Amino acid sequence: MSSVIELGPHQLALEEPMYFRVKLEGDRVAGLDVQPGQVHRGMEHLVMRRNLYQNITLLERLCSLCSNSHPSTFCSAIEEVAGVAIPERAEYLRAVADEIKRIASHLFCCAVQANLIGQTALFRRAMEVREIMQRSKEAIYGNRMDLAANCIGGVRYDLTPDAAMYLARQMEAMKAPLDELYLQFQNNPAIMARTAGVGVLPRLEAIECAVVGPVARACGIDYDVRKKSPYGAYDRLEFSTSLQQAGDVRARNLVRLAEARQSVSLIEQCLAGLVPGPLCADLLPEIPAGEAVAKSEAPRGELVYYLRTDGTDFPLRLKWRVPSYMNWDALKVMLHGEPVANIPLIVNSIDPCIACTDR
Repeated sequence: MSSVIELGPHQLALEEPMYFRVKLEGDRVAGLDVQPGQVHRGMEHLVMRRNLYQNITLLERLCSLCSNSHPSTFCSAIEEVAGVAIPERAEYLRAVADEIKRIASHLFCCAVQANLIGQTALFRRAMEVREIMQRSKEAIYGNRMDLAANCIGGVRYDLTPDAAMYLARQMEAMKAPLDELYLQFQNNPAIMARTAGVGVLPRLEAIECAVVGPVARACGIDYDVRKKSPYGAYDRLEFSTSLQQAGDVRARNLVRLAEARQSVSLIEQCLAGLVPGPLCADLLPEIPAGEAVAKSEAPRGELVYYLRTDGTDFPLRLKWRVPSYMNWDALKVMLHGEPVANIPLIVNSIDPCIACTDR
């Protein structure tokens, strides 16, 4: 028997305020219609009303979990237009901020999924481990979510020798718990029973949907902006792209946990590579007329910014494409034939950010 149900923000199981119209055949999903616009705030209009410097603050509030990726990518686009090369120390410090946010974001997604499958102890453990990163952010940046780390031409914060030693100790404290969580998601039979073979996105369909980030890498697609188009300090850092082949919920979790472990190594490399020097350009640069595209690997995948300027302090056009926009269309493939009970788990496995996407 066919029927249509509606899922939306009133369902507590959904991490984000998404809205779906789901067609069912019996208790199985036969079709999905994503209804965007639930949290539209007119952000692309608001950025046109602020100058380039004010927009750094506004863009950091697009999203909480990947809040550093937006201003850092925006600043990269401005620096490209202005022809500004940021100091080497600032490049490492931007990478540190990005990787700290990546660890916290990935752990939050895995914790939510543990909660959805009834693994309350695992949920608490993942959030407990994540708390190490939250405390690190609070100690270094003075805030647990928005770091205010970026400015045009460099960064707004520094790591003193004591702060660098503190962060190194925090990274050391992350290693064993991250390895423990990876083994739990990889081998625990109860978790495998709820995540393996669930919400499968085959590689060919993943390519057709042009998915990005951990969703793509869980299907065996070897694409990471940090590797394919290195920016900042990433061309001097040693790391490999984390890949899985199954394309299911379990594979997406394993990619995120492997990347969190890898981010610990990247932060340690940044701390070792920090060289003395300025944190940003001496003078605020003149922003000429021009246009530029900048991209980065945000926690959820490839983030692209397009900026056009006319020689004033205000953008003539500023547009961004976020990873969730590319990934949510693939939900139609992942959910097809799945029971209704699996919808929250599969939706949350792409780690959707509707604040970024609806904007």
